[in-house]
Formats: sequence, structure tokens, C-alpha cells
Amino acid sequence: MNQQLAGYAPTPVTARMENHGRSMLKVAMQTGQDLFARTGSMVAYEGFIQYEPNPPALRQMASQWLTGEGAPVMKCSGDGLLYLADYGADVVVVNLDNDALSVNGTNLLAFDAHLQWGVERVKGMAKFAGQGLFNVQVAGTGWVAITSRGTPIVVDCGRGEDETYVDPDALVAWSPNLKVKGKRSFKASSMIGRGSGEAYQMAFSGQGIVVVQPSEDSTDRLRTRG
Repeated sequence: MNQQLAGYAPTPVTARMENHGRSMLKVAMQTGQDLFARTGSMVAYEGFIQYEPNPPALRQMASQWLTGEGAPVMKCSGDGLLYLADYGADVVVVNLDNDALSVNGTNLLAFDAHLQWGVERVKGMAKFAGQGLFNVQVAGTGWVAITSRGTPIVVDCGRGEDETYVDPDALVAWSPNLKVKGKRSFKASSMIGRGSGEAYQMAFSGQGIVVVQPSEDSTDRLRTRG
């Protein structure tokens, strides 16, 4: 291999999921250890891996997906190495140990198929967002990969008594045991031409973490389903 490219070659497998650089996920696939991944996220693979978009077991949940257009999920199975990415977004790998994570659907890249998951209404937010906000909760013991538009910050909400406030457009994920409520405010950006009127933040309190990305792109917003 050309020495200038050798530094980008795959590293030995050390875990079920791991990063290859900041923006690519490497998954060690084995028969019987299926994976759910965002449709269209596959960028390369080695070995024999099959893909099934919107498998029958997910069709009921598909009707509840955040976009209202069906679950953008494919089932991956087989043996080999699978590489996933999402338009150059940073990839964060989480190994759940009998735990749960609530994730913005647009930031969910892949997760072990044996994990429990479903679309959940974000409690305490309905009066601030019409019919309410919906997220994807993943629970159990296994691997999850999420994306962030830039390097995220992980805030430990249990470090003090103060609440943690997050712009919904920048929210990636949080511990589902946290208490959530909304707070209206006048968004300062409305004074410099980026919007107008009231905005709201999400306030988190309790023991757990909140993952925030350095982006307020409205395409990453928690989706509202009416």
C-alpha cells in the first residue's frame, strides 16, 4: 500500500462497534448478531452482508416514526466488517449496559437488533410544541451509534442542583430517566435576522447525561408529529 495512504487502513477489530476516524462507524458483523442501521448509511463492507429495508418486524413501528413517512431503518445481517456514515457527521459509539438512551431520530445511526426500541413522546413538552415531541428510546445491553453535527458536549446533569437548558435544535440524546420540561423565552437570534418571536428550551434535571451538538440546523430538530 502507498505509504501516504497506509495511515487510513482499517485497524484490528477490538469491539462490536468502534470509530474509524471521527465520521465513520466500523461494525464487526457476525451471523446471529443482526444490526439495525439508518437506510442509506452503508458506505462500504467486507465479507458477506445482506440488507433488508424496513423488515416486516418493524412495519408497525414504521407508522410511528418521527418523520411520519415510515421508519428509515434497514436490517443488516451476515459476517464481515460494515462501515456506516451520515454525510460526514461525527459518530459517537455507546455501549449500553442494562441502560437506556433517548435519541433524536435524525441522530440515530445504528444499534444492535436485540435491543428494545420504540418511539416515545417527550413528556412535559406538549404545551410548548403543539402535539408534542417524539424521540426514539433504545434500551437493554448492547451497542448504539449516534451522530452529531460537529464534536458534541456531554453534560452531566447530576453534578449540581441547577437545571440544564438545551435548544431543541441542538439536542442529540439524553438519559430517559431525566425530568424534562419546557421553558419559553425570547430568542436573541430574532434580533439579528435569524428568526422572530418566542422560542423554547428543554430543561433537564435529575441524574443522567445530555448530549448536545454544536449545530442549530432546523433539519436536526426533534420532529413534531401532529
